[in-house]
Amino acid sequence: MVDIATRVWNHKWKIDPIVRSLIDTDFYKLLMCQSVFRNKPDTQVTFSLINRTTSVPLARLIDEGELREQLDHIRSLSLTRGESTWLRGNTFYGKRQMFRPDFMEWFENLRLPAYHLERVGDQYELTFEGAWPEVMLWEIPALAVLMELRGRAVLHDMGRFELQVLYARAMTKLWEKIERLREIEGLKIADFGTRRRHSFLWQDWCVRAMSEGLGSNFTGTSNCLIAKNRDLEAIGTNAHELPMVYAALADDDQALARAPYDVLADWHEEHDGNLRIILPDTFGTEGFLERAPDWLAGWTGIRIDSGDPAKGAEAAIRWWKDRGEDPREKLVIFSDGLDVDRIEALQAQFSGRVRTSFGWGTLLTNDFKGLAPDDRLAPFSLVCKAVAADGRPTVKLSDNPEKAMGPADQIERYKRVFDVGAQERFAVEV
Repeated sequence: MVDIATRVWNHKWKIDPIVRSLIDTDFYKLLMCQSVFRNKPDTQVTFSLINRTTSVPLARLIDEGELREQLDHIRSLSLTRGESTWLRGNTFYGKRQMFRPDFMEWFENLRLPAYHLERVGDQYELTFEGAWPEVMLWEIPALAVLMELRGRAVLHDMGRFELQVLYARAMTKLWEKIERLREIEGLKIADFGTRRRHSFLWQDWCVRAMSEGLGSNFTGTSNCLIAKNRDLEAIGTNAHELPMVYAALADDDQALARAPYDVLADWHEEHDGNLRIILPDTFGTEGFLERAPDWLAGWTGIRIDSGDPAKGAEAAIRWWKDRGEDPREKLVIFSDGLDVDRIEALQAQFSGRVRTSFGWGTLLTNDFKGLAPDDRLAPFSLVCKAVAADGRPTVKLSDNPEKAMGPADQIERYKRVFDVGAQERFAVEV
């Protein structure tokens, strides 16, 4: 087992590139990339970094030269033979050859495209522009680099024993969470913490701790590289990116209203089983379910990623019942801002009514709250989103208006088209 504190002290992290592989990313990015490669390979998309926690001055904390060094390293990466063999030959969700030969041939020859980096005040403007299948693969590594460089900046001035105590406390904190999770009957939980992790080494430690501490109740990790290295299930389906871009490409309001379902129709052509998970909140869950075609009710389940999670799950249960489906056979995946208290409460409320699963992210792989002086290692909300497609702005409404993004006039248009009224606001911490 790697002694993380000693690694930090001895090498000041220089031995460890932040992103080690093109598959040091979330599994759903690769699944979505294959779908985009098949259906919209020529669409030109722009991704942009968005720091929702403006109180964290990334440009003052992170040296621009070091940031460029890490980003340039990512551009030098390509699939290794072993990684290609794993993707081509492994069984994912019970399905062999999840990734088609034409996609794999393209991926094996891929180098990530150029980036644009500029300091604007105390923040960095970081954007990626190009063909959608290529630029979309920047999202996760870019976030991981910014999060880890911020952590390295804080750790740089700590002494050797201070580092040892810091990581001992963080390990104890996580293990105490795992001990509480052990007591939850029927729990199924996975690691979703790549994008805002403290570091790669720390995420790997957290995954191994979860695997040992929870056994079969720990269902796997979204991180492909860790899944490969630790012989775990790679977990993931799809994200808001798909409906956001499809919607931006719509030529009129009627096409816009169809866009979220066009995404899932394309997805339906490729996947079955547990990959048929609906993410309904991009433009509001309530309206999405009201207008959803009947064939979607037969899908495996729903992921709830914003708003009141209990309210979202209750809405899904009502929707399934109204469509003649048995909710007890359906899966609800909770994945927004989870920590142990919320996991305990949601499992207690919905156990026996639906199949439940939890995608535990930032507060699994980056909960250093209260452990560093002035709380400088507390997690914060950093995202990298598709902001334009073929020159048109993208929009996300969410079930929490604090997560909404896009030009104000387009947000109002989308609210009208998708019939989104007043929404409850929730603080976004991670």
